[in-house]
Amino acid sequence: MKKIGIICKHGRSEPREILKELLPRLRQHGFEALVETEAANALNIAGHSRTEIASHSDAVLVLGGDGTMLSVSRLVSERGIPILGVNLGSMGFITEVSRDEIYNVVEKMLSDGCPVEERLMLNTKVLRDGRKIAEYTVLNDVVINKGALARIIDLETFINNTYVTTFKADGLIIATPTGSTAYSLSAGGPIIYPTLDSIVLTPICSHTLTNRPILLPDDFRIEIILRGMGEDVYLTLDGQIGFSLRKDDVLEISKAPFKAKFLVSCERDYFMILRNKLKWGER
Repeated sequence: MKKIGIICKHGRSEPREILKELLPRLRQHGFEALVETEAANALNIAGHSRTEIASHSDAVLVLGGDGTMLSVSRLVSERGIPILGVNLGSMGFITEVSRDEIYNVVEKMLSDGCPVEERLMLNTKVLRDGRKIAEYTVLNDVVINKGALARIIDLETFINNTYVTTFKADGLIIATPTGSTAYSLSAGGPIIYPTLDSIVLTPICSHTLTNRPILLPDDFRIEIILRGMGEDVYLTLDGQIGFSLRKDDVLEISKAPFKAKFLVSCERDYFMILRNKLKWGER
């Protein structure tokens, strides 16, 4: 590990303050830092595009929130590049390292002292009239939902080519274990330990009260067909990418052929993270 890519949340001054102290430490240890262009410009040093960072880094340090971490995961995971996330946002489920821990954890990362945790990702294809028109890979979730004024949508759902049900609902969330603490959790889905190999289907405000989240093995293939009226129905990927759907569009969802690799602190305690982030035990 000789080249460390650094990607920062845009529009924040805090990452730049961290870099003023961090970059000399990296050089002192013989590492080259590839800093994303916006942060580099603010520091008057040479910058690199995200594409260049993904192509040339041995590891990537993310200074930001979960949203930045999600976008970086989609960018670099196919190349097998490990990611260390430092939480400068609000929630921080996947950017688990706090601001106070950064220098200690980075020192361990540089000496290969941080374990690597692999996280399931999902591949999603959109087919229209039998032709693939879009394809995405996500870390958190794939969400089908309706616009504010659209009627309830019908989602004909198959698992491994077997018909399951037609969800009549405001939408449907297909989430990884990493994404189980995001939108799926707010819709009543379960919390899944992040390294498990499983997929959860969580209906959003189902018209049928007996429809409940379904937990599946990660090697199952899911097919969803948009039936009924399809106006104002959207596919949202990791909460960051949107795609407008039409009646009879088909979604094919399966595990991606690669996983995201997260560098985690040796002292990390996932259940402590849950207690802190979800305020368990507080009155």
